[in-house]
Amino acid sequence: MEEYKDEINLGENVVRVLKTIFDPEIPVDIYELGLIYDVMINEDNEVKILMTLTSPNCPVAETLPQEVEEKIKSIGEVKSCEVEITFDPPWSKDLMSEEAKLELGML
Repeated sequence: MEEYKDEINLGENVVRVLKTIFDPEIPVDIYELGLIYDVMINEDNEVKILMTLTSPNCPVAETLPQEVEEKIKSIGEVKSCEVEITFDPPWSKDLMSEEAKLELGML
């Protein structure tokens, strides 16, 4: 039972770290922006993140996924991290959290 609890804590830690990464053009973190589609953690603490960008021509297309990978790898329990970019489904404002919409004056 303790192992399961650690897994939950690791998932919470991953989300906490994701919330420290910001899209440079929008003053909202990538998690609240809805750029993170899925976070998968296996029993070996290997993390895979499925994410998107606000557009395929995003100026940080090269650096943002790398930043995500490096910051997740810096979590003590994480053995490895892989970031996969997808544009299916394409990002839209509908994916943003209420908090992000409020921050950007969209509510």
